[in-house]
Amino acid sequence: MQDEQFERAARTYGDTIYRVACHALRDRQEAEDVTQTVLLRLYQQKEDFDGEEHLKRWLLRVAVNESRKVLRSPWRKRRVSLEEWDAAEEPAEDSGVLDAVMALEAKYRLPVYLYYYEDLSVAEVAQVLKTNPSTVQTRLQRAREKLKAALTEAEKEETPYVRPKLVL
Repeated sequence: MQDEQFERAARTYGDTIYRVACHALRDRQEAEDVTQTVLLRLYQQKEDFDGEEHLKRWLLRVAVNESRKVLRSPWRKRRVSLEEWDAAEEPAEDSGVLDAVMALEAKYRLPVYLYYYEDLSVAEVAQVLKTNPSTVQTRLQRAREKLKAALTEAEKEETPYVRPKLVL
């Protein structure tokens, strides 16, 4: 890959790669590492891409694969991030839709992110995640149900019960 092509691709898709890794890993530092790894692999890529869509799908696929490698790492299983450590001491703050999405399991979180935030079709999400389109549709449906339940529960907790006044 030529330097100009790499620079253009890194500027165009670097943020997307970072966001995909962030959603997969829930850790900014590891997402930055994955982004650097993906961009390094892009720079070392010798074959040309058929177009922008092919390049984007390749980058997303590599980002998902690199994120999965990090998740399988034995080191990750034996440590607690500083953010998690600090969060245990702080009171829970107001959670929004993005927080609810981030709270989902990875198998639901990634399809939701790719479908809704990156505007990929179900077929493209299936290709990136190397699953069947029907599996992606099922995971999206289950994620919607989980999000609805979580957001409804959060809304109930935020709204205090007000005892109605009796009118005489």
